[in-house]
Amino acid sequence: MKSITYGEIDFNQVCNKIRIYIEKDMHSDYVISVGTDSQSVNGVTRMVSVISVIRKTKGGIFFYDITNVKKIYDLRQKLFTETQYSLDLALKVKEFIKKNHINSSFEVHIDMGYNGETNCLIKEIKGWVIGLGFKCCMKPDSYTSSTIADKISKKKYKVS
Repeated sequence: MKSITYGEIDFNQVCNKIRIYIEKDMHSDYVISVGTDSQSVNGVTRMVSVISVIRKTKGGIFFYDITNVKKIYDLRQKLFTETQYSLDLALKVKEFIKKNHINSSFEVHIDMGYNGETNCLIKEIKGWVIGLGFKCCMKPDSYTSSTIADKISKKKYKVS
């Protein structure tokens, strides 16, 4: 994974950075969320998965991973693939949270909403996420996927 602050680090280091960040202010409320967005360019689909840690009213940190896959042409398949990437990462993060007794909300952010082409998939995707025991956030509340991951996937955000 990568971080603008910490550079290239592995998942265990990400977990350690999250733990340290939360321990600095144990009295604040936290939301940890996972989300994925993708962009198809030059025959590949760039999948960007993000873990964000928000210290409510006091900022936050995030970590991201970029994977290139064979270009996905179908919007339905693209959204299901993004969700699968998010859920795979969410399961790992949830295990870390549980193991380290971290007190925070935990959400999976999906880059879809009631306005747009993907609204017909809401019931399926949301049911899948909730069925795995996660809180599911969609636009306009899915900032991890629809803002952070979106900016990285489209290279609007200056990342290394």
